[in-house]
Amino acid sequence: MASMLSTSDNPHNPFDDFDAWFNWDAAHGYNTPGLLSRLNITSQQLSDADQASDLEEAIDRIVEENFNGVMIKVTNG
Repeated sequence: MASMLSTSDNPHNPFDDFDAWFNWDAAHGYNTPGLLSRLNITSQQLSDADQASDLEEAIDRIVEENFNGVMIKVTNG
């Protein structure tokens, strides 16, 4: 099951309408993709499965720490 990082106040689903989701996220100053990229430590030398696992772990870590109180994990499937 695929998942993405989002915020609880973003009215758009990143799976269904990424552009609207991204524009709303940026306009509200979250920069969620940037946060995720800073905390997702991985390598192109890893398999796709290992990269996906690293991404899931980074999302889970951000949601668990939830420094601003609005981070959520959105799943597709």
